[in-house]
Amino acid sequence: MKRRELLQGLLGLGACGGLRLPLVRADDHAGKVFAFLHADGGWDPTSFCDPKTNTPGEPVINHWAERDDTRQAGNIPYAPFAGNEAFFSKYYPRILVINGVDSQTNSHTVGVVHNWSGRTSEGYPSMTALLAAQHGPRLPAAYLTFGGYSYPAGVARPTRLDNPDRIRSIATPNVRQGAAPYFDSADWQALEKYGSDTAQRIAAEARLLPGERERRRAFQSAFAAEGLAEFAAVIPDDPQANPLLLQIQLAVLAFKSGVAVSADLRLDGFDTHSDHDDRSRPLLTALTAGVDYLWEYAEVHGVADRLVVVMGSDFGRTNSYNPEDGKDHWPIGSYVVMEKNQPWTNRVVGETDDLHFARRIDPVTLERDQVLGTIIYPKHVHKALRRYLGVENSAGALRYPFNDTEDFAFFG
Repeated sequence: MKRRELLQGLLGLGACGGLRLPLVRADDHAGKVFAFLHADGGWDPTSFCDPKTNTPGEPVINHWAERDDTRQAGNIPYAPFAGNEAFFSKYYPRILVINGVDSQTNSHTVGVVHNWSGRTSEGYPSMTALLAAQHGPRLPAAYLTFGGYSYPAGVARPTRLDNPDRIRSIATPNVRQGAAPYFDSADWQALEKYGSDTAQRIAAEARLLPGERERRRAFQSAFAAEGLAEFAAVIPDDPQANPLLLQIQLAVLAFKSGVAVSADLRLDGFDTHSDHDDRSRPLLTALTAGVDYLWEYAEVHGVADRLVVVMGSDFGRTNSYNPEDGKDHWPIGSYVVMEKNQPWTNRVVGETDDLHFARRIDPVTLERDQVLGTIIYPKHVHKALRRYLGVENSAGALRYPFNDTEDFAFFG
């Protein structure tokens, strides 16, 4: 690489890979960290956390129910399908299932927006953006995203993080793996000083509009890569080839290094309009195995006791098979929330009937109340999560409120 090319790369650090580094490095985040996992395409809760057996006189809802029955781990019923038994048997003490959540749509676009922002229309931030803005506003890459709904609505800067080599090159641009640095120490220090002085000068220009000043501060922040360098140093030389496991690996190491607070993870392929069982079985197995890997990897790296995991999807699948033995779009879905050593876990809240229609629930008692209760919508889950995770009164949450929305006591 020529010196001019390296200088151009150095000056462009703030934009490469979506990274936006802070003007000053905050202390490592020591509070909770958050991984939100999206099963992209619409998973089937009736073969997972809201199991349904077949009803006489009605179309078959699940083929597994023709030869087996619902099982239970702790207080949590689950379907004897895919890798569910291993997952729920191991993790039921740290699981809260929220069933009967009505996404009010059969559209992928609307379903993704609704389930991960709490609104059917675009404009509200993801929960992960609110968490990053509140709990890690000065961290180098507080909000990580690997796809899915990652709209920040101006409350946080998302960092698209899916290439370990790019992370290393951004964090340590003078280092070549297995070779000598591009510049010797004295030259490199001079280059860094020149870049820092230039950034400070353009950011301090008088008569700047607020938007211009913010953009110039973002440019200046590209030279404050100390935290990112620490993160790059712990990335293994042989990262996981499995896309989901790679996402998990990078997110956990970012949490460990204190450069990130929240991450959007994603597993594709759940839109099973044909051969539903054969296609969804390996996907659900990969999903639960991925979450198992997330917890185990977090344990190894010392962040499991601070980790909160939320799983969800676009919506559910229909309560019968189509002519191609697939299942189509169905608005009723579920969330799974996980955390260690909490009084609200090993529980199922929300309810659907035998044909997977949502039932009305009393927000306080969480019992079925078909007269005075309400259907659970994503906004109820988001409002409860905002309160529980400490962002309810944050600037971002107040800017994007859930007015006239019932308070569900999901977390006690």
